Amino acid sequence: MAAPSLPTASDPELVAAWQRGDERAATELVRRHAPALARFLYSGGSATEDLDDLVQETFLRAFRRLATWRGETAFHSWLFAIAANLRKDLWRRRRGPVVLPLEGHDAPGLATPDREFEADETEERLRQALATLPRLQREVFLRRVQLGEDYAAIAAALGTTPGAARVHYHHAVQRLKERVR
Repeated sequence: MAAPSLPTASDPELVAAWQRGDERAATELVRRHAPALARFLYSGGSATEDLDDLVQETFLRAFRRLATWRGETAFHSWLFAIAANLRKDLWRRRRGPVVLPLEGHDAPGLATPDREFEADETEERLRQALATLPRLQREVFLRRVQLGEDYAAIAAALGTTPGAARVHYHHAVQRLKERVR
């Protein structure tokens, strides 16, 4: 039986291929996960100019420590945990998150200047509100909303229980609603 092509291979199959020396497998893992990783980091408060470095360092650490990934959680969950730790380290070095205004958005064709301004204000309030959430609430919210992870996967990645992840998500949504209004 032939090995699946790289674009259709599962993450565990790609990890195994890379461990056997197939550099194309590593390239496919980066292609597959880098955009979501950058969105996750940006939504969590990372500055735009830091994204490339954080994503690159995430993959470097992941590939160096691939033997520690046991497949109990999804590969992307493991990557996001590494990225979150790198982001925290960067914040500690800089003494807190850098909150920047969102720019260069893709506005729908029917947007008016008033609607764009309102959307920009709402987006900025949401980003600022995300930055004020406690770490676990922010992490659970971003994993649930951006990645669509279920509570079991979130709990495994963050070292908590699915019930606690649900509670963190609920509290995050409530706090964001209050702050964005």
